[in-house]
Amino acid sequence: MLSTTSAAAQQPPALSASPNAGAPGTAFKVAWTGVYFDPDCTTYAVNVLWDGKTVVGSGQGTGRGTGSGSATVPATATAGQHRVEIQTVCQSTRPAGTTFTVRIPTTTTTTPPPTTQPPVTNPPVTQPPVTNPPVTTRPPRPTTTTTTPPVTTTTTTESTPPSSSEPPSSSEPSNPGDGVLVLDKENIQPGDALTATGTGCPKGANVTLKSLGQNVGKATADENGEFTAPVKFASIEPGRHKVRAECGIVLVGNVDVTLSSSSGGTTSTLVVLLFFLLVGAAMLRRQFTGLRR
Repeated sequence: MLSTTSAAAQQPPALSASPNAGAPGTAFKVAWTGVYFDPDCTTYAVNVLWDGKTVVGSGQGTGRGTGSGSATVPATATAGQHRVEIQTVCQSTRPAGTTFTVRIPTTTTTTPPPTTQPPVTNPPVTQPPVTNPPVTTRPPRPTTTTTTPPVTTTTTTESTPPSSSEPPSSSEPSNPGDGVLVLDKENIQPGDALTATGTGCPKGANVTLKSLGQNVGKATADENGEFTAPVKFASIEPGRHKVRAECGIVLVGNVDVTLSSSSGGTTSTLVVLLFFLLVGAAMLRRQFTGLRR
């Protein structure tokens, strides 16, 4: 929830884009005023959303209600006006938005004029008179006949068995094109708070969040098909985990779980190695004592 200020000090939220028109792939800046964060927020970071679905940039706010960021027009954007909004990471709200006009440039091909080559004139060639040398007659040489044995060619054909490998199939359902699931953190440790925000669900649908077969959260989609819910793991191991939101469609997000390093395992390993070294030294001492006797 955004922080409350007095009516005289608070400005209405406003967002601007510079430039506010361009082709797909155009980079642009966003700036906002009148966006105040809740005092409990630990970050003033925001995401820049394109048409309320796709994250195309990010920015950073201040405690004075202002902030700025940068974004890029999606390469698949169609011509016309599109909605650009900022979404706070702390509360997952959308306090301000503006319009960006996509213009598709036309391609003009210019054909160069044909090049005319001047005619090539070859100078006349004068041949010197041909003088035939005198002919010398030599006696005929005996004829030698050489017999070449036939060449036998052996062709070996090897048959290659057909490959029995098949391409792996993915059991993970694909995300629909009109929904998105955003987690407010990319990396957590066990016990850290995690919030999921999603769009694209049917109006008023029940949303169930799952990970590793566990139910880790639930919510109800509002009239716009959006929802926000905390994610709570009953038990979790280090590594990358998928969080699935099921509401008639399936939305998927990823989060990495890390653990703090501990020296307990290293200490136990050193104690076991030291024990075996002492036992080995005692056995060698007994063998040398027997040889001396």
